[in-house]
Amino acid sequence: MEVAHEPQKKSRLTLYIFIAMLLGIGVGYLIHQQASPEFIKDFGPKIKLLTTIFLRLVQMIIAPLVFATLVVGIAKLGDLKTVGRVGGKAMLWFISASLLSLLLGLLLVNITKPGVGVNIADNDLEGVKEVVSKTSEFSLAKFVDHVVPRSVIESMATNEILQLVVFSIFFGVALTAVGKVGAPVVKALDSLTHVMLKMVGYVMKLAPLGVFGAMCAVIAAKGLGILVTYAKYIGSFYLGLAVLWVLLLFVGYLFLKQRLPVLLRRISNPMAIAFSTASSEAVLPKLIEEMERFGCNNKIVSFVLPLGYSFNLDGSMMYMTFASMFIAQAYNITAITGDMGAQITMLLVFMLTSKGVAGVPRASLVVILATCAMFNIPPEGIGLVLAIDVFCDMGRTMTNVLGNALATAAVSKWEGQLEHG
Repeated sequence: MEVAHEPQKKSRLTLYIFIAMLLGIGVGYLIHQQASPEFIKDFGPKIKLLTTIFLRLVQMIIAPLVFATLVVGIAKLGDLKTVGRVGGKAMLWFISASLLSLLLGLLLVNITKPGVGVNIADNDLEGVKEVVSKTSEFSLAKFVDHVVPRSVIESMATNEILQLVVFSIFFGVALTAVGKVGAPVVKALDSLTHVMLKMVGYVMKLAPLGVFGAMCAVIAAKGLGILVTYAKYIGSFYLGLAVLWVLLLFVGYLFLKQRLPVLLRRISNPMAIAFSTASSEAVLPKLIEEMERFGCNNKIVSFVLPLGYSFNLDGSMMYMTFASMFIAQAYNITAITGDMGAQITMLLVFMLTSKGVAGVPRASLVVILATCAMFNIPPEGIGLVLAIDVFCDMGRTMTNVLGNALATAAVSKWEGQLEHG
């Protein structure tokens, strides 16, 4: 009986999320218009605490859930040959989708040229300092630190998803190799997964409050005028996302046929939360649940989806080439804008540096800034996109969720493990 009512509950939560988003925009605009600058400066951080509470509650669940689901997924696949086969298919999808996303961003930013004629003085210096301070994390030595865990406890404490994935793969492969001796561990972690997913249901009830806080804070600070000022940039990027969606959905249809609309209905709630909170992490637990309800084998979901969160962020990948070229156009750096070879080199560098990016807001900007520095693009240029990054982040995060859902469903179908949910 519980499952029969579940779609109604899900659609109600999605409705509440969109109502909260509209209320946030309305209240934020009212405050921006009527309140004093001092009040707005004080109000923004306080109302955003609603979003912080929601995101922190989700992050509380992420580490144990990723560890348990990935280890159980590998163990349930049965043998190392199957792990290698499924992992190979997943990585083939991830690499192809990443290259497609990067190329599409590069192509569209060269066609639409949103950075030409931009006022360079119009940037957010305080935000620039914040992002620049994080850039050291992506030096080559720090990148290795970011990927290879020193301590799994430390990785869990800091929510370093990629480090956790590396440890979980080693742990899962070892658990598979020891055979029956590891069966009690697999059973315990399987039970842990169910407990964590139950917690997800409780936390998601707070999603509308988080959404309201996020939208209210940004509109109160920037006003609706910020959207008009950057209309060409935002419009060009969302055009790119629309084209990427068409391509992803076309490939998804080749695998899923008539079941594609069913999948889209299933993931509408996670995508709505991702769009309004601009955090891929916020929906990972719910997405795992919905993919299993759709009919994907839980072994495949447990293995492919956590991997996708490190290797398959399609929206973020497209944004990296798009934003970096936008800055190069704004500063009229002809060594980049006029040299397709340099642009392709930048694309390949992004292919590598992006693999440690976390599914949290602004993580993409840190990667963009670190990579741009290699090509003599001024770090201050990030201020050009910082003011409206939240609006682009919403779209690219929702695209990340779609890309990972399609990848998981496609690999399940590829393996003959997709049932009617």
